[in-house]
Amino acid sequence: MEWLRAALCAVFTLTSFAAAAADYPAPKQGDWIARDFKFHTGETMPELRLHYTTVGEPTGQPVLVLHGSGGDASRMLTAEFAGQLFGPGRPLDASKYYIIIPDGIGHGKSSKPSDGMKTAFPKYDYNDMVDAHYRLVTEGLGVKHLRLVIGNSMGGMHTWIWGVRYPQMMDALVPMASQPTAMAARNWMLRRMMLETIRNDPDYNSGNYTAQPRMMKYAINAYGIATGGGTLGYQTLAPTAAQADKMVDERLATAVTADANDYIYQWEASHDYDPSAGMEKIAATLLAINAADDERNPPETGVTDAAIKRIKNGKLYLIPASTETRGHLTTGNARFYSRQLQELLEIAPQRTM
Repeated sequence: MEWLRAALCAVFTLTSFAAAAADYPAPKQGDWIARDFKFHTGETMPELRLHYTTVGEPTGQPVLVLHGSGGDASRMLTAEFAGQLFGPGRPLDASKYYIIIPDGIGHGKSSKPSDGMKTAFPKYDYNDMVDAHYRLVTEGLGVKHLRLVIGNSMGGMHTWIWGVRYPQMMDALVPMASQPTAMAARNWMLRRMMLETIRNDPDYNSGNYTAQPRMMKYAINAYGIATGGGTLGYQTLAPTAAQADKMVDERLATAVTADANDYIYQWEASHDYDPSAGMEKIAATLLAINAADDERNPPETGVTDAAIKRIKNGKLYLIPASTETRGHLTTGNARFYSRQLQELLEIAPQRTM
């Protein structure tokens, strides 16, 4: 049935769009300037713009929601995520919670290389991004304590850093599609190959391009197919060469809207990620959520299991692989874990700073 196949493909690609007929309050947007922001390199920006989206009222319990690499707040306002979580009676009911969704440094409407600085923009890493969000939450929005920090993919890695860097700031942590160990192995190797492909395109011209590099869409799609979608998911959606070709053709026909310098910065920021030494510092109740078929964070390595054992109040929920899961993209759909999230919020003690 064509309509069903189209629906499956929409879930598979996790195309960002505002949840249709959303039953939660309309999102509000804002900007805050972090003055004299110091990066891990020692560089300082006099004014770092941080864009953010909120759902619900400031009187609700604050929740921080963190997006993935190359995304922005809109990626967390899909029917599959916000539509499953923010409505009445849902785990993050916006009538009870104040949901804060910032755009990371270098992403969305926050300060980024394409604003004009190009490759002169300071090199940022995930610690810088978390520190910027900490300042936004505490200085910009006046929030002293968070009920929950939850993030997906890059946002999941940021969630691990939050637990280690600011252990008293939250009651609960839900890092998803991530692991609390060094960026390495196939995950980094494929990221590196993607970035080298873009850099070595003559169109890139050391970051001084006049049009986006032509090889960029091939590099991005190759990485996407290799590291997201799930083995059973691809077999279900593309069981023949013709169907597989159609999916590739559709991806290549879709225009890449990302700026090359922004994109390189976004993905290179993960290079020194490694919160593994700080697991014992985590004080919040933690529920890590990964998919069993996650290509970037394969559970068979055992690294996440080993890390969880070092956390006082931590556990892992592994979403079983199926024809409905989509590998690394699975956690973009909250129906796979909304019950587990609800149970976490029911048992996590209210803590204070």
